[in-house]
Amino acid sequence: QVQLVESGGGLVQPGGSLRLSCAVSGSIFSINAMGWYRQAPGKERELVAAITSGGSTNYADSVKGRFTISRDNAKNTVYLQMNSLKPEDTAVYYCAARRSGNAKYDYWGQGTQVTVSS
Repeated sequence: QVQLVESGGGLVQPGGSLRLSCAVSGSIFSINAMGWYRQAPGKERELVAAITSGGSTNYADSVKGRFTISRDNAKNTVYLQMNSLKPEDTAVYYCAARRSGNAKYDYWGQGTQVTVSS
């Protein structure tokens, strides 16, 4: 089993920044990718950014150039640095982990609210 705990959400003005953190514990050895998803009211959950165990990253087109996913293996933590935030970035953000050999993400955090508003 893998446990994921997000933190760092909150209210920020348009153009501002936030950094989300995801603390990972449990059977970490089984994980080969970590991702950040988000879900806005009335919309489907979407993948925002992902990072593999090899360090490869990918981003949704809507956040490229503004968001950066990274990890600190020593702290078992994955981060999502969000800059130049827009009102349309408002959503609940979820951390997810994918086991080796699986196509879908297997473990999910509880989510953290990000609200971008003046």
